[in-house]
Amino acid sequence: MAEKLGVIEEIFYHVSKGENFLLSGGAGSGKTYSLVQVLKRIFELNPKANVACITYTNVAVKEINSRVRFENLRVSTIHDFLWDNIKTFQKNLKESLVELISSEKIVDSSGEDINLNYLKNKAVEYKEWRKVKDGIISHDEVIALSEYMFATYPLLSDILKDKYQYILIDEYQDTAAEVIRILLDYLQKSKKKNIIGFFGDSMQSIYDGTVGNIVSYVNSGVVKEVLKEDNRRNPKVVIDLANKLRIDKIRQKPADDENAMNYNKNGSIKFLYSDNADFTAIKETEYFNGWNFKDSKETKELYLTHNLIAPKAGFLELMAIYDRDPILGLKSEIIARIKRDNLAIDETQSFDAIVDLVPLRNRQRELKKDVILRNYPDLYNELKDLPFEKVRRLYLDKDQLIGNKKGTEEEERKKGSKRDGLIKHLFHIQECIFLYEQSKYNEFIRANGYKVTSIQDKIDLREAINVLKGMKDRSIEDVIDFADSSKIWPKSDSLFEFLEEKEYVFNRVKKVKYQEFCNLHDYVEGYTPFSTQHNIKGSEFDNVFVVLDNGRWNDYNFEYLFLDQGTQSVLERTQKIFYVCCTRAKEKLIVFYHDPKSEVIQKAKDLFGHGNVFKI
Repeated sequence: MAEKLGVIEEIFYHVSKGENFLLSGGAGSGKTYSLVQVLKRIFELNPKANVACITYTNVAVKEINSRVRFENLRVSTIHDFLWDNIKTFQKNLKESLVELISSEKIVDSSGEDINLNYLKNKAVEYKEWRKVKDGIISHDEVIALSEYMFATYPLLSDILKDKYQYILIDEYQDTAAEVIRILLDYLQKSKKKNIIGFFGDSMQSIYDGTVGNIVSYVNSGVVKEVLKEDNRRNPKVVIDLANKLRIDKIRQKPADDENAMNYNKNGSIKFLYSDNADFTAIKETEYFNGWNFKDSKETKELYLTHNLIAPKAGFLELMAIYDRDPILGLKSEIIARIKRDNLAIDETQSFDAIVDLVPLRNRQRELKKDVILRNYPDLYNELKDLPFEKVRRLYLDKDQLIGNKKGTEEEERKKGSKRDGLIKHLFHIQECIFLYEQSKYNEFIRANGYKVTSIQDKIDLREAINVLKGMKDRSIEDVIDFADSSKIWPKSDSLFEFLEEKEYVFNRVKKVKYQEFCNLHDYVEGYTPFSTQHNIKGSEFDNVFVVLDNGRWNDYNFEYLFLDQGTQSVLERTQKIFYVCCTRAKEKLIVFYHDPKSEVIQKAKDLFGHGNVFKI
């Protein structure tokens, strides 16, 4: 695989001038390959250089390490990198932790007075879980502490620059804004010299809470941009479609390399539409001849909405809890009525009292409270006596169940996941089982701190894992309790905070069979043919089926996409998610739109070509 010399030479032109750089490349351009080539060139020029390479999952760390190994190269996740650079400064760490707790930028729910004297005999430690009163911090706290310390103690920037002559960041668009400030604001104030290089694609910034782009630093000259426009994955028709979707200056072309997976491949794209949303029947039409929907590695169905997937993937009860809670639906309607009519109420009164003060009726003019009591008496009775001010803070959404990316490592190590503390806890339990079954014992122990000091400990651990694996027909509460008592995954601050704030939600979820969560886990981790459009960035499949709806979403609106209208933020977010979906296809791409307007169909013909748009 011959890398274009122009790209690497341009990067090292900036390196020779002591300038930071950004390699911007579209989907399938081989950005990680370029990163490896840059590493090799660095060590050719200076075999004794010290280099940090930052990525976001241990899987990605292993991939880069498998491609290139040098004695002075440290490849790590962003959290491990940051922790490695602050962990030895325990006095400053404790001062910073106390300050951030005091300013409520780090949450401690223990009720203890966390001060320097309290932490005197404790070491601040970074773990996979959080227990602040014991000095144990997790992923979000590492980010917050790192930024605070680099802002407060300038000597840290000098030390870091002395330690690494080069810092390279893979998938920079998914970096937390705090990390970018450390690298491009605080480090730049140091008079020491080093080079910071970024690799990624702003068009693929689809996760909440990330920096998205560093265009302001490019415009100000702090970072020099290098474009990589080859595409080695997608057939030409997909590349042409993707170029129409991009909102920057990158315009890709097929790589002129016989070793590229898309060499001499034209591929196929189709836009299907119908007023019928029977996907089983749709997939049986002639357009899907030769597609194997049972092979999740070859064929993928992508949906924006999880509701369409939940019954197929087997987590319908969990989805019903998070997406359609009838009592919280009533609460939301009451709040809307209070705001609309500007009603003065005493929120210390019970939820039941407020429901009676603000009576709502359904279309049949029946009191909604009566309907709720008839259909969901137990749910209503659980909340009716709580102060309204507490009930109004209860909020449920399917994103709290599923989030917007993979559920274990990637979910934890990128900011922006909306998944709640209970579901995160369950994902950690499942991840521990996975690590043990894969014989990744060091990672297992690092994740949960399990103590193995004897043969009997090993026997007890094996038995505990086997018991957990056999609990799929037991309740979620049973699994949480056993994982805690067996020390497979102890109950943490995050779970206790969830129980304090959302006991009502826990009381619903805890009764569900653990099998439902296992089904959810398999879906989120990509072990089924189904996926949402957030969960597949970085993946590629021969055949991709993308299901769009007609755009009744807060964050996305596909009518905006096809009609080029609406708010700029929603339009850009929708363009990016659609771009990521389309560029997963190595051979065939089919997009389905349910009941589109005529203007949408016309725009589809412009994007896909008149001969590729069909009504079914």
